[in-house]
Amino acid sequence: MGKGGSLSDGVVKKIVLSYTYVAIWIFLSFTVIVYNKYILDKKMYNWPFPISLTMIHMSFCATLAVLLVRVFRLVEPVSMSREVYLSSVVPIGALYSLSLWLSNSAYIYLSVSFIQMLKALMPVAVYSIGVLLRKESYKNDTMLNMLSISLGVGVAAYGEARFDAWGVLLQLGAVAFEATRLVMIQILLTSKGISLNPITSLYYVAPCCLVFLSVPWIFVEYPVLRDTSTFQFDFVVFGTNSFCAFALNLAVFLLVGKTSALTMNVAGVVKDWLLIAFSWSVIKDTVTPINLFGYGLAFLGVAYYNHSKLQALKAKEAQKKTAQADEEEGRLLEEREADGMGKRNDQQN
Repeated sequence: MGKGGSLSDGVVKKIVLSYTYVAIWIFLSFTVIVYNKYILDKKMYNWPFPISLTMIHMSFCATLAVLLVRVFRLVEPVSMSREVYLSSVVPIGALYSLSLWLSNSAYIYLSVSFIQMLKALMPVAVYSIGVLLRKESYKNDTMLNMLSISLGVGVAAYGEARFDAWGVLLQLGAVAFEATRLVMIQILLTSKGISLNPITSLYYVAPCCLVFLSVPWIFVEYPVLRDTSTFQFDFVVFGTNSFCAFALNLAVFLLVGKTSALTMNVAGVVKDWLLIAFSWSVIKDTVTPINLFGYGLAFLGVAYYNHSKLQALKAKEAQKKTAQADEEEGRLLEEREADGMGKRNDQQN
């Protein structure tokens, strides 16, 4: 009875912790998205400088990462050669900077709700790029699933009340760059046995992002900021916004590390629905029935994709356990045969 109660308590504790990690990630992701929208939107805080905002985030994250790694030594740096850094981390940093720049830029032109609907294309982009780079095998049923998600997003775009072609192009570009970054992480880092936690990833990647972002910033936003003599840096707004962005990186590691990437995908769908509801009820963005119908189709496609991934993971795990059991059984048979031969030799002697 005690053992059963103990096991039950352990299971309950694990479930509670998992939901806590999910809740923390949803809260921080929700906060960063809404906060960025508030800063960049011309009808709210009215600071439409997405490159500058992204650079502030990267500067803050890089500074904290350097302090934690080099000064306080709370995190050990990863052993990495210059060749690996230039061939792996630099391309990933370039893709990350482009993804952040374009996604933040989209908030100037599109509603929060519509951006979340467009983000439903992420599995489509990741799978398509994975197939192109031969990290995923092409399957007709999976591609049909991807087409259903794309159709749903297309219907949602058709029903968008504040449709802006430039904003849509920016968000689609952000999705494409982010998907490429995720595949490149798998190809360049995982294949070389390099594992980065949020602190070490920011320690190596954030400076790269700053360098890449500084090029368009000098030509696009710096002249405007230089001529805007009335602007004063708001340390409270940008400080808390940057801290939320840093905390979100930690929450991603916590969620994926303690649960799984699949859990994060499922939680992302919940977060998207919450953001759509918030955008409609609080920010007063227009959400049409066609919007919801289209996103509903995309949502079903994403849900089926996550379900397929879960089944594949279960099958892989079961296959792994069967292989381990067969290996153990083979080892026992070998030991028995060895014992039998030893006994026969003793009898002959």
